[in-house]
Amino acid sequence: MSSTLKKGRINSTLRKFLDSGSSGGIVLMVVALLAIIIANSPLAEAYFSVLHVYLGPLSVLHWINDALMAVFFLMVGLEIKREMMDGQLNSWHRRILPGAAAAGGMVFPALFYLLFNKNNPDAMQGWAIPAATDIAFALGVLSLLGSRVPTSLKIFLAALAIIDDLGAVIIIALFYTANLNLLALAGAFFVLGNLFLFNRMKVKLLWPYLALGAVLWLLVFISGVHATLAGVMLALTTPLKLTPGTPEATPDESPLHRLEHGLHKPVAFFVVPVFGFANAGVSLSGLSLGVFSEPVTMGVAAGLVLGKLVGVLGVVALMVKLRWAQLPAQASWGQVTGTAFLCGIGFTMSLFIGLLAFDDPALQDHVKIGILMGSLVSGTLGATILMMSGRRLPAARTA
Repeated sequence: MSSTLKKGRINSTLRKFLDSGSSGGIVLMVVALLAIIIANSPLAEAYFSVLHVYLGPLSVLHWINDALMAVFFLMVGLEIKREMMDGQLNSWHRRILPGAAAAGGMVFPALFYLLFNKNNPDAMQGWAIPAATDIAFALGVLSLLGSRVPTSLKIFLAALAIIDDLGAVIIIALFYTANLNLLALAGAFFVLGNLFLFNRMKVKLLWPYLALGAVLWLLVFISGVHATLAGVMLALTTPLKLTPGTPEATPDESPLHRLEHGLHKPVAFFVVPVFGFANAGVSLSGLSLGVFSEPVTMGVAAGLVLGKLVGVLGVVALMVKLRWAQLPAQASWGQVTGTAFLCGIGFTMSLFIGLLAFDDPALQDHVKIGILMGSLVSGTLGATILMMSGRRLPAARTA
């Protein structure tokens, strides 16, 4: 009986995650389109001016990208920790296929980008831009296909994107960190140590973690490490299991479950859409057709479309060929191919890395156009292939 209840709770949590991710992806699509329309309308001047208004020490755009996105990274960190300890990635058997696919889906897009920019040293630092998959967008497309896509494929894509996010976080920490303020960094580690102490003491209340998390964000911001990583640090110190000897924490007693549950909708329907609206707007006025053939634009687009396909599909094929893993249940090779294309929808994290990689507004515009081109092509091809290769499954088999 208890195992049935446990399975039901896991399925319910996963279904809520997929549902919120799918709905959030659809909202993000609408917001991104709205930003592009406004950026090329008579409202463009007001749009860009508001983003550069200063509120205290930071502009509106910096508050969004440095502070608000820390909440997004907190959510990412909570999902990574929960899935690794108590979810679909809690064993090496479950991690191996999405983990290997995520690795291939990060390496090959970077190689495609570098291939297009090998003669442009200033653009080389953007190599990580096409390496990220936007889970909200990708799940949003899958949700539109309904029962034509087996649930196992949605779980595979969600797991792949979560591991992909972990890789992106590590890349940001290692390769996109400015000059360090060692005193502030030492203070951040001191606060982090206290958060780990709260964890070891089994502190159940959320407010001590959130209060120290705010201090941690400020110190990380001052230190030169990108401030959003404070969100990931806070997530990793938030307790999941509280009672020694129990297999898992129930949602009502675990601070991690409570915080994750509380953040799902605000992140999906406010934080990410606000970020998308603030950063997706690119003015096409004054841009010639030549911008679409710029090395940065082509490198990002090719990385997302071809790099993700080669990396994800190629690694999955290799793993299955070597019998190290099996295809997701009820999924065909055509559906896996379509899903590999959907992994080329890189928006939130790709835009974020692009802003870190380049200070030049022209290069940032090239990045945005490349992301929009690559994501549109990947999403269209992925959805088309899934529609052609999928079959409508009985409800009982996808529940």
